[in-house]
Amino acid sequence: MTDATTLGFVGTGLMGLPMAGRLLAAGHALTVWNRTAAKAQPLVDDGATMGDSAADVARRSDIVFTCLTDTRAMEAAVFGPGGIAEGAREGAVLVDFSSMAPDATREMAARLKAEAGMDWIDAPVSGGVPGAEAGTLAIMAGGDEAAFERVKPYVLKMAARFTLMGPSGAGQTTKLCNQVIVGCTMNILAEATRLATNAGVDAAKLPEALKGGFADSIPLQLFIPRMVAAQHEPPLGHAYTMLKDLDSVRDLARAHKSPVPFTSLAAEQFRLLASRGGDEADALEIFKLSAPDPL
Repeated sequence: MTDATTLGFVGTGLMGLPMAGRLLAAGHALTVWNRTAAKAQPLVDDGATMGDSAADVARRSDIVFTCLTDTRAMEAAVFGPGGIAEGAREGAVLVDFSSMAPDATREMAARLKAEAGMDWIDAPVSGGVPGAEAGTLAIMAGGDEAAFERVKPYVLKMAARFTLMGPSGAGQTTKLCNQVIVGCTMNILAEATRLATNAGVDAAKLPEALKGGFADSIPLQLFIPRMVAAQHEPPLGHAYTMLKDLDSVRDLARAHKSPVPFTSLAAEQFRLLASRGGDEADALEIFKLSAPDPL
């Protein structure tokens, strides 16, 4: 039987484009919209319908996926003029892949439900652009269980894992825990790679040498070769995004009296990277900060 569920996607940037592409590749009809229309055009070329606005996408869709840069962008796309709330169908579901503060997610989810009768699943992702392209993302969710089960088959076209962590905001909290690990790991791997380089060891061999040991990890295998080769296109993530998330961790930690000393140090390293290399610098350029002639 043909699946009659209609899908929409708002925000087709670095992560959103390959994620939406996987829905198309799975045979789903898809309406897309991006503030810069040219970023959505490749999806239209592959068979998607270009919406006139975020509201237009919502009018056409039972499930709307969003993947935007931050809280401000998300609020504008949902509640601003021509936003999702304006066109939302009663009983539809919004699945937000963006990363933002848990409190902001809870507030917007409650507002969308009250104003438009639309459920909100916060579903931040981990795995970067490679994971988005391969469909191997890990996605952590917060929200109503029935809404989660409704959207799960479609999310799993874009991800390897989709886990409900609790009520609204729980997905965002879990993502911040993820970013503690990822942000600190990037800094630690940069430090180890610089030490190897400065001490005359071929740092490019570290992934091979450490594979299977206690120090091994997916980040080690993925990040060190890119650091050593100065491979930053396409970026795995931007300095601004990592800094935003780590600052959100610190805000959450203060609210819950939870010490995060290593996260705080990592955040300042990314702040330095953004200052020297720009907000759009690849997060792995953190390795360059310790070079003899840094950024």
